[in-house]
Amino acid sequence: MLKTRAKYNLGQVVRHRKHPFRGVVFDVDPEFSNTEEWYEAIPEESRPAKEQPYYHLLAENDQSYYVAYVSEQNLVADYSGEPVSHPDLHEMFTGFNDGNYQLQYHLN
Repeated sequence: MLKTRAKYNLGQVVRHRKHPFRGVVFDVDPEFSNTEEWYEAIPEESRPAKEQPYYHLLAENDQSYYVAYVSEQNLVADYSGEPVSHPDLHEMFTGFNDGNYQLQYHLN
């Protein structure tokens, strides 16, 4: 059965359940929407189901900043209250309040 509601919100800080990184949600796919090559590169024993929300994150770890694509089952909310220092944050978000970033809205 396809789950249609995402657990995490845009601007929310989350952590990976197994790997040492955290990030800010900037987009959500209702189900897997990446390439088959990307999916097949995940070891089969830890490959998540495709029928769940997948999150695009501005992610960081101790060594670098990057964009991550993570299944809902592999994320947990980050309640540390610590901001994320990804250099692209300012392009999408404004203030940081109660563990969440506010989306910027541009009027063209």
